[in-house]
Amino acid sequence: MKSPVHRCRDVERQAACLQTEQPCVPVSQHIPSGMWFIRDACGIVCGVITWMLVFYAEFVVLFVMLLPSKNLTYSLVNGTVFNTLAFLALASHFRAMCTDPGAVPTGNATKEYIESLQLKPGQVVYKCPKCCSIKPAHHCSVCKRCIRKMDHHCPWVNNCVGENNQKFFVLFTMYIALISLHSLVMVVFHFLYCFEDDWTKCSSFSPPATVILLILLCFEALLFLIFTSVMFGTQVHSICTDETGIEQLKKEERRWGKKTKWMNTKAVFGHPFSIFWFVPLTQPGKAHGKAESYQYVV
Repeated sequence: MKSPVHRCRDVERQAACLQTEQPCVPVSQHIPSGMWFIRDACGIVCGVITWMLVFYAEFVVLFVMLLPSKNLTYSLVNGTVFNTLAFLALASHFRAMCTDPGAVPTGNATKEYIESLQLKPGQVVYKCPKCCSIKPAHHCSVCKRCIRKMDHHCPWVNNCVGENNQKFFVLFTMYIALISLHSLVMVVFHFLYCFEDDWTKCSSFSPPATVILLILLCFEALLFLIFTSVMFGTQVHSICTDETGIEQLKKEERRWGKKTKWMNTKAVFGHPFSIFWFVPLTQPGKAHGKAESYQYVV
């Protein structure tokens, strides 16, 4: 960790760099203007794997457990609940992946733009040397952009989790945890049902194939239940404290006004509270987040 003196020197050097007469040449955006999508091989593979695992769970739940069941009500209720949660999980994943997380425009660190900010004496602006832009956020080396309220870069959604898509990421972790828990409960009931009845009558597949498919689903559901529950908890804590994961990791000093937990939650999910908080198809209103970095007084 740098000392306060070193940080001040870094700020002075950055501020001096911004006061030069040399024009700032915009850098390449790397992202198509029509749709936000990160061309990262690791992230793309992780995203495809995520969808494949959900489809595998869908296959086992429908064709191994629900369709062969003799109880029509049990099959209809659990099939409706599971498919609804799976749809919401995949929709949340797609929105988290294809939504601009809050990228700062590149190449805006010009003398004219800085003068338009009407800074007070003692205030400085931070410049990202990679984006050549005013830096009110952290720079992501994968997205190659500065992201507002960047929490972390998640390869499973092939995107950063930031100001504009944190709602979708929270919903993604929540719905994945719910379908994982639902799958585990159904697997337990199916095992009990098969032990009491003939294994050849409780599934369309052979008993060995049925056991293998159920064990794999149980392992997948347990793993992702633990993983997404932890991620969901950390995201909720970050929202309530209005402190991103990077800020917690770096133990950065709070330089913005503290708000209530309810206000911080509404800033992410929208105002007022409604059922649309839990729907990934709607974009929350403009969040009133932290102050810009150039408003920090040194």
